Amino acid sequence: MDDSQTAAPPSRGPSPRRLAGALLGLVHGHVALFSEELKEQQSRTVTLLILTGLCVLFGLMLIIGVSTALLIFFWDTHRIPVISLLCLLYAAGLFGCGWNLVQRMRNAPAPFSASLEELARDREQLLP
Repeated sequence: MDDSQTAAPPSRGPSPRRLAGALLGLVHGHVALFSEELKEQQSRTVTLLILTGLCVLFGLMLIIGVSTALLIFFWDTHRIPVISLLCLLYAAGLFGCGWNLVQRMRNAPAPFSASLEELARDREQLLP
């Protein structure tokens, strides 16, 4: 007998082995997508933190320089009104930036949204 006659005909239904292979492939795709999104999120977060720190540093140096120049210029004549005006300006800037930050955090997109969408699509396809 040759091997072609002894081999069993291919089954028409899903075998447990084929089902396990399909599930493993599905899980592998989701883990790979999640891993890529995690790398992108981490890289973006580090870049934003570095740029934010530099902006804060240079902004503070500018504020100190401008405040010092104004106080030196108006020291003899109008020092109290200048100090009050600078404090009001800084307070307005602080509250404006704080409000903007809170709004951005509330309206931020969900992290790993592509992975969640892919999982939802797979669930729809697998469930009747």
